[in-house]
Amino acid sequence: MKARIYVTLKNGVLDPQGKAVHHALDGLGFAGVADVRVGKLIELELADGTSPEDIDGMCRKLLANTVIENYRIEQVEP
Repeated sequence: MKARIYVTLKNGVLDPQGKAVHHALDGLGFAGVADVRVGKLIELELADGTSPEDIDGMCRKLLANTVIENYRIEQVEP
């Protein structure tokens, strides 16, 4: 069983990496990009039967800083 965890900064949290990417895209001539927010993707290979509650606990306790980040869990079928 595989799970993908998408971690993104909450709205209103400064995203310097996103600003740098936005500036770079503008510098490369890609007009029309209004904003860039950078996040991270974490893939987990899990034992069959791992509960959604356990995956959520992993996110809350380690994988995401819930003070400044949101996360979304996507379970992937093999």
